[in-house]
Amino acid sequence: MSAALDWLRQQRQVPAAPTSPRTDEWQDVFDALRRLRERGPRKLAAATPLTALPVDRTLPGDEIAPGLWRHVTLRARPLAPTLIELGDLAVASPATRRRGTVPLPESVEASRLAFFDTETTGLAGGTGTRAFMVGIARFTPAGLAITQFTTATMAAEAAMLRAVIDALGDDAVLVSYNGKSYDRPLLGTRLRLSRIPDPLSRFPHLDLLHPTRRRLRHALPDCRLATVERHWLGVLREDDLPGSEAPAAWLAYLRGGSAALLRRVGEHNAQDLASLAALLLHHLEDAAAVDAPRG
Repeated sequence: MSAALDWLRQQRQVPAAPTSPRTDEWQDVFDALRRLRERGPRKLAAATPLTALPVDRTLPGDEIAPGLWRHVTLRARPLAPTLIELGDLAVASPATRRRGTVPLPESVEASRLAFFDTETTGLAGGTGTRAFMVGIARFTPAGLAITQFTTATMAAEAAMLRAVIDALGDDAVLVSYNGKSYDRPLLGTRLRLSRIPDPLSRFPHLDLLHPTRRRLRHALPDCRLATVERHWLGVLREDDLPGSEAPAAWLAYLRGGSAALLRRVGEHNAQDLASLAALLLHHLEDAAAVDAPRG
């Protein structure tokens, strides 16, 4: 029995004693610690301040009053005849006649037509909604002249409303798209809140939404201006800023942001006006083709 125990003891593996690190390895550690002690607390290098890039705040046009910008452009198309025969477009509905709206003339000089469109802070209307951009387009012998008024501050609204009234003159014939239900009442509300006499009610007003809806409601999925211009006018917008993003673009600019998106709002507004003018001429051409005698 004792022999067996001795044999087992001989077979047991005795763990080797841990080896000590080499002296030169410890020396490297000591040297590193000594260098850190001699260097002392590390001084953080002063951060070089980054130069802030300038914010693009440039609005097109000229500042004609504090916070009010006017931008005038000329488009070679569409061109209009000197005298425009409105024909059936001048016929008011019975409901319109009951409201006492100023009747439309059957014939009108093209220069009297004032196409207008607003960009606003919302679609709900009411006293809390304001127009921060108003565009007006008129036919000229050289093409379509577009004038846009943009407020760059809240306080510039009254100056913009007065500038719009001056631009319309005394004998304008208003042309809009859903303007009788939205744009025109909105401007009237803002004029009253600014205590400015409202001359817009004395102008004849042609709202092209109604004849467009009568003519195309069964041919198009809807009668939004973007749909009509794509399917009926052949206008395809590229990189267009949706109208729903216009309020955010203006508010961001008021808070000191870039003007890039607000400039795109202006481009959207100008295209609306150009499409509105083309839509009127298209209505007249279509009516003339229908009335033309068949050979």
